[in-house]
Amino acid sequence: MTAKAKYRLSLVGLSLGLFLTGWVALSLGPVALSFPLDPLGKKILFGLRLPRIILTIMVGAALAVTGVLFQGLFRNPLADPYILGTSSGAALGATIALFYEVNLKFFGLSARPLFAFAGALLATILVYFLGRRSNRPAVAIMLLAGIAVSAFFAAVTSLLLYFRREEMGKIIFWQMGGFSYARWAEVKMMLPYLIGAFLYSRSLAVELNLLLLGEEKAHQLGLAVVHFQHRIIFTASLLVAAAVSVSGPIGFVGMVAPHMVRLFLGPDHRFLLPVSALAGGFLLLVADTLARTQLSPVELPVGVLTSFIGGPFYLYLLHKNRLAPE
Repeated sequence: MTAKAKYRLSLVGLSLGLFLTGWVALSLGPVALSFPLDPLGKKILFGLRLPRIILTIMVGAALAVTGVLFQGLFRNPLADPYILGTSSGAALGATIALFYEVNLKFFGLSARPLFAFAGALLATILVYFLGRRSNRPAVAIMLLAGIAVSAFFAAVTSLLLYFRREEMGKIIFWQMGGFSYARWAEVKMMLPYLIGAFLYSRSLAVELNLLLLGEEKAHQLGLAVVHFQHRIIFTASLLVAAAVSVSGPIGFVGMVAPHMVRLFLGPDHRFLLPVSALAGGFLLLVADTLARTQLSPVELPVGVLTSFIGGPFYLYLLHKNRLAPE
C-alpha cells in the first residue's frame, strides 16, 4: 500500500471513529436521554455534552500536533509538551490569571490563554536553550532539562496554591486535567488558536522533513535552521497554551498519538500532522468518555487516565531507544 493510500485510509478511518465515538459519548452519562428530547434533555445534550465532546477533540488534536512539532524539532519520539515542561509553564500562567482574576483582553482573547501562552513559551525556551550543546540540541540533556523546568514551574504553582487556600480545591482538580467545566465559551476561546496554529503548522511540514536529515544537511539544502526552530517553538507553545487554558495539563497524548501514527504512515510530516490531529482527538475523546462513565456519577480526571496509559508507554519507548544521559 502506498503512503498516499495509507494516508487516505487513516483519514477516513479516524474520521469515522471520531463520529461513532462522539455519538456514543453523547448518549452516555448519569442522565439517560430519550427522544424526543424534553427541555432538560436538550440542555444536557446541547449545553453540556456536545461542547465537551467538541472541546475534547480540539484539545487532543492540539496536543498531538504539538507532539509532532516537538518530535520533529528534537528528532526524538520521546519529546512531548508534558515531559518538556511546556504544559507546566502553561498551567502556571493560567493559574496566575485565574488567581488574580486578570481581565486583560488582547484581540478579543481573554487573559487565561494569553498568560498560559507566556508560561508555555518561557518553559519551552528554557528547555530548548538548556538542552543545547555546542549549538545543537542534546536530546538526553533536553529531557533532563524538561524534568527540571517542569518541577520548578510546578513548585511555583504549588506556592501560589499555598497562599490562596480558598481556591485550592478548584485549581488542584483543574490541574489534574479534565473537561468538567467545558462549555461553548471554552470552545469559542480555543477555536482561533487551534485553527491558526494548525494551518501554520501544516506549512512547516516540508521543512520538518528537511530537519529530519539533520541540522547541517537541512542548512545545506537551504533551510534557515535556527529561525525555523524558533517558529516551531512559538507555534507549539501557542497550541499547548490553548489546550491547557481550557482543560488543564493533560499528559502523554502528544507523545502516544504521533508515535502510533508514525508507525503506520512513516515520518512524512505532510501526512503525519493532519492524521495525528485526528488520532489525538480520537484518543482523548475515548479517554474522556471512559473517565466520566466508568465510575459514574463520580468523574475521574482524564489527565489521570492518560497518565496511566502514557506512563508505561513512555517507559517502553525509553527502553526501546536505550536513552541514557550523555
